[in-house]
Amino acid sequence: MKYILALDQGTTSSRAIVFNRRGRIRALAQHEFPQHYPRPSWVEHDPADLWTTTRRAAIAAVADANLTGAGIAAIGLTNQRETTLLWDRATGRPLAPAIVWQDRRTAPLCEKLRAAGHSELIRRKTGLLPDPYFSGTKLRWLLDRVPGARRRAERGELAFGTVDTWLLWRLTGGRVHATDLTNASRTLLCDIHRACWDDELLALLGIPRAVLPEIRSSSEFFGEVTAIPALRGVPITGVAGDQHAALFGQACFRPGMAKNTYGTGCFMLLHTGGKAVVSKNKLLTTPAWRLGPSAPVEYALEGSVFTGGAVVQWLRDGLGLIARSSDIEALAAGVPDNGGVYLVPAFTGLGAPHWDAAARGTITGVTRGTTAGHLARAAVESIAYQVADLIGAMESDAGLRLRELRVDGGATANNALLQFQSTLLRRAVVRPRVTETTALGAAYLAGLAAGYWKSRDEIAALWQPGRVFKPDAKESARVRRQHAQWRHAVERAKNWAV
Repeated sequence: MKYILALDQGTTSSRAIVFNRRGRIRALAQHEFPQHYPRPSWVEHDPADLWTTTRRAAIAAVADANLTGAGIAAIGLTNQRETTLLWDRATGRPLAPAIVWQDRRTAPLCEKLRAAGHSELIRRKTGLLPDPYFSGTKLRWLLDRVPGARRRAERGELAFGTVDTWLLWRLTGGRVHATDLTNASRTLLCDIHRACWDDELLALLGIPRAVLPEIRSSSEFFGEVTAIPALRGVPITGVAGDQHAALFGQACFRPGMAKNTYGTGCFMLLHTGGKAVVSKNKLLTTPAWRLGPSAPVEYALEGSVFTGGAVVQWLRDGLGLIARSSDIEALAAGVPDNGGVYLVPAFTGLGAPHWDAAARGTITGVTRGTTAGHLARAAVESIAYQVADLIGAMESDAGLRLRELRVDGGATANNALLQFQSTLLRRAVVRPRVTETTALGAAYLAGLAAGYWKSRDEIAALWQPGRVFKPDAKESARVRRQHAQWRHAVERAKNWAV
């Protein structure tokens, strides 16, 4: 029996998971790596950490499954999106630290683009907004600030990539410089309707075409592993940004189906089929995936929350209120309600539907009676409020009401969060039996291209609900009042870092 290996390179850790033909986990390995904050609003990763932790996780997962490379049919790769790297093609050495998707250093450049009237052009071609979140302005910053980088990039000596491209390069020993459409679509440089790099956008941001990777579909042959002896020769046949992979792993194959991932941030995608829906509520229009080089592009609406589960990490690492992230549920349960306290975790600005790079974290409603429990509860509830705001905007854009919300990500282990979310939304929240849906989606994309799974219908039949959370009617009125107060708190957090 053969298996699929999924490599899931995330914002705080790299994971490798071995899946069997029923989409069940055979083995899992995970390695965390440091986060670097050299200046306020700057967030960086060491590119070497991204590679070494991915390699170590892959080796460990395959070993734990008692397999060799001969037992792996294919590899699927999924990654934190928008994080930007630039390296030397000849040596493979990065020219600078990776600029993480959370980083806001390019806010002034984005403001210039908006002030110059380029927002509509960018929106029409990319489905995005001129925001520091996306890779294009990060790449522009590197080309302008790293000595000699622009000249060398124009000569074709340098390679740009998001994390998928960096890992493909390393896995294949520098033989493959490619990305998939979902990751390319997050750069501000890709026309999502033609599925290619756009010359007008490249000129607008001052990006030389020679530095860019080839754009491929999310499910096709990319190359073979050469850099990990235990996996040498194994084909890499699936690549997708983490949120697109999670949508696929949740089997949201029909228009109108949606998932939300509760990770470092929160990311909701609603499948819209072959139509690229234009949002009226500052949501993003994005490719969901493209299943093969000649297949049509399928699209989604996306809402992105910059700080989701990361607010719990802040309580742990920044304030020391808890020893482990899992302690948050018990601490929050120690108080009957939030005590009127609201925490808006706009640590790196606000994402959808606000898109305010100048917003900053705010705590309101604090009194002498406020305790650590109230703060913990406010932090957990802040995640649910942000998701609810996304759903409201998304349903308005799509002209429909979601029947249920499929959820995944680390924070879904918190039952209290999901129960509060269900009551707030007044609809079912469904946690699947296999919650590693980001890695599972990457595995499915790779398996389809490798013939391991025959069709999406076969994959959809594998999806199973784990636990269904239903609204608590007795709490509904109180929660609606709290949501109104939350919106007041959000207004106070906006436009702070002027």
